[in-house]
Amino acid sequence: MIYDIRHLTAYAYSRPVPFARCMLRVLPRDGAGQRVLTSALSVTPRAAERRDGVCFFGNRTTTLTITRAHRELRIEMTSRVEVTRAAAPFPALTRDWEKVTELALAAQSLAPDSPAHYLYPSRLAPVMQEITDYTRRSFGARRPVFEAACELMGRIRKEFRYDPEATEVATPIGEAFSARHGVCQDFAHIMIAGLRGLGLPAAYVSGYLRTIPPPGQPRLEGADATHAWVMLWCGPETGWIGLDPTNDLIVADDHIVTATGRDYADVSPLDGVLVGPGSQRLDVKVDVVPVA
Repeated sequence: MIYDIRHLTAYAYSRPVPFARCMLRVLPRDGAGQRVLTSALSVTPRAAERRDGVCFFGNRTTTLTITRAHRELRIEMTSRVEVTRAAAPFPALTRDWEKVTELALAAQSLAPDSPAHYLYPSRLAPVMQEITDYTRRSFGARRPVFEAACELMGRIRKEFRYDPEATEVATPIGEAFSARHGVCQDFAHIMIAGLRGLGLPAAYVSGYLRTIPPPGQPRLEGADATHAWVMLWCGPETGWIGLDPTNDLIVADDHIVTATGRDYADVSPLDGVLVGPGSQRLDVKVDVVPVA
């Protein structure tokens, strides 16, 4: 499947901002089952300095320094991405989860995709006893790791309510877990924290999910959104498998990866500092259009 993606981020400030420095992570990355055919990034006002690079985890980064006073900041990313993911293995044929924890702890590699980086608590995905206990209900003795994780994913989809008004980026996962509501970021962090609580390596993934309109209805421009899901390491033979707890889906060709990390802090589309008083308004529009 080939997709054309457009991601527009627009800030409007109540008073002029004389200086801003930010890091962007909005350009899709190459990876297993995914190839970036074209990509472009447009920023208004024009940056005085721009540096493009790749972070430790393999995510594409763009660092901008804007010294021109501005009341609006407009960041537009366009890309064409080809996605052809291999089918996931039959869940019951993967290794027992206890063995996977042993293999992860014994990992010698420190490469970006090594399970060693995703075993331990992180700032936005801390290990919490109540979340670990909730996760353990799906991980009976000697159960295949992928089978157990799929059950956990289904439980999160069934037992948690999707509510974009319930949480913010800074909402602790303990609050979202106790209330059983949140958005894709919350559900991904909760699942990651639970898996790590059992000693299983789990990564946070940001990107896009193609949305399919109801039969007979046109697709709405700008209606797609950024999305978040989980990658679970299932052992050296199987490697990493994507799981989408928001939708109870095994990640396939409808998911497009932008960035991977330990939690949202490693992959946030934009962070940085600006100098200036007043308030700001944010508007985000995303289009994910299949073309072939």
